[in-house]
Amino acid sequence: MRITSAEVAALLLSIKVSLFSLVIMLPPGLLVGWLLAKHEFRGKSILNTLVMLPLVLPPVVSGYLLLILLSNNGPIGRLLSEIFNIEIIFTPFAVVIAISVISFPLLVRGILTGISSVPTELENAARTLGASPLKVFFTITLPLAHRGIIGGIILGFSKSLGEFGATIMVAGNIQGKTQTIALAIFNAVHLGQDITAFRLVLISTILAFISIWITERITISNNHI
Repeated sequence: MRITSAEVAALLLSIKVSLFSLVIMLPPGLLVGWLLAKHEFRGKSILNTLVMLPLVLPPVVSGYLLLILLSNNGPIGRLLSEIFNIEIIFTPFAVVIAISVISFPLLVRGILTGISSVPTELENAARTLGASPLKVFFTITLPLAHRGIIGGIILGFSKSLGEFGATIMVAGNIQGKTQTIALAIFNAVHLGQDITAFRLVLISTILAFISIWITERITISNNHI
């Protein structure tokens, strides 16, 4: 099966925007996961609900809400357009925003699981020895939680690769510009290009299988420690 240049472009775009999305999501993901795992505060359940909401909302609903916010008539889109002359809708950056919103809950879930598994006694012992909260996080919490964090990163990346509903709402399906592998599959099926659709489905399935397998291996290794 020979992969066409358009299919390669869709695959590469999917990988690029997914990696860029991870770079953007990881710092707030670590912060939110740490807050939810290690702290009790007013509004914690609300924060957790808001973070996890995209998991249960239909992706097109999330995409529609993003469209309202980011379009030139929306509050954020109008501000960016008037002050910085930047348009988000139907650009690669719109793809990044869409997949970030949809995959962020999975990233946080992995981070939350990893950080929750770190014994509080070890962190408290480090604090009694004079370590600052930041030092405790980077020298105790983060290393011990790394398996959960890696698992969250992999699942978030996998979800980003396969996201469709929110992406098509805010980024469209522009070949070579915003067409990810999921959108390319939709386009191929719509045009009756069954062989192309099959190739892309096979590639997507292989990538998803590898991602889940790696996550399972990390989890199993973590349980044996």
